[in-house]
Amino acid sequence: MIDYKSFDDASAYTLNNETILQTVDFFTPIVDDPYDFGRIAAANSLSDIYAMGGTPLFALNIVAFPSDELSLDVLTDILRGGADIAEKAGIPILGGHSIKDKEPKYGLVVTGTPFKNPIQNSTAKEGDILILTKPLGLGVISTAIKKNIATEAMINDATDVMTYLNKDASEAMRSININACTDITGYGLLGHLLEMTKGSKLTASIYFDKINFIDGSKNLASDGIVPGGTKRNYDFIKDKIKFLNNLEKYKRYLLADAQTSGGLLMSVPKESLNELKSNLSSSKYEIKEIGELKALKSMSDILINSKNCALTLAGWYVAENGQKICDIVRAPLVDMGFDVLIGNLGRVLAIKK
Repeated sequence: MIDYKSFDDASAYTLNNETILQTVDFFTPIVDDPYDFGRIAAANSLSDIYAMGGTPLFALNIVAFPSDELSLDVLTDILRGGADIAEKAGIPILGGHSIKDKEPKYGLVVTGTPFKNPIQNSTAKEGDILILTKPLGLGVISTAIKKNIATEAMINDATDVMTYLNKDASEAMRSININACTDITGYGLLGHLLEMTKGSKLTASIYFDKINFIDGSKNLASDGIVPGGTKRNYDFIKDKIKFLNNLEKYKRYLLADAQTSGGLLMSVPKESLNELKSNLSSSKYEIKEIGELKALKSMSDILINSKNCALTLAGWYVAENGQKICDIVRAPLVDMGFDVLIGNLGRVLAIKK
């Protein structure tokens, strides 16, 4: 069983020797067009099933709608958008539930099945290459839309990204030896990568210049058009990351930018990389190698700017070579000028000298 105790994208439950996947997602409009909103929300809901290498079977609508303030024609367009995406995914929408609310909300409950075993986001391996299947920048452009400063090209490009299903990418990774996968949504690239590295007991290096961004999103971020959710993501993650070469603040925000229906982040063994690229050769978006996974002993890289830190889980884990994690991280922390104390349960406290 895979449930809320892990960071995985969907739940998994085995019933009568058959595993089912289930997920739910819904939100308020991020574009003005109700049909596009329906498409985006449905694609986003399906993404969690695709991230686990699953095949969706059917869905249920979740609707909140201010029927006293908006025409039911708006709701019809939202539902039509969701139905069209479900048709592209090859699944029926069997029903759902609606309530009256002050603002529109829409999404899907999606039920699916895994291909063999579910692909989790906590099973990456040292030496894996990180692959990203869609460009970033959706949160920034969504904020520009709300401020009425997004160009028509930006809106169209962002809508195309958000309504492009992760179906083909999911199917492409099933036939190879992929180790882990997650989809990039509300926590941004760095937040979801943190979940992957934490669950896999690894660390990672990524390269800004290797990442694709939607046209115009860099300029918007540079001009200060950054959503509040992205800033909160960055504030949460910043002390866990070492940014090299004085990376500008707006670029750091872009790496933490909250996405909607973003791409898949795959952890791929080097020997499987060419086959994956071949499988994804017809993808609408360029498949990018953005970084790699490294052993946890490199964890010193993400602590170098901290005056003090406490790794509360360190002592519970054992690396593949049998060493305790608390012992692995001690040496590089000492080299960096920390006084390191290890408690009875292996809790590491590092204080700058």
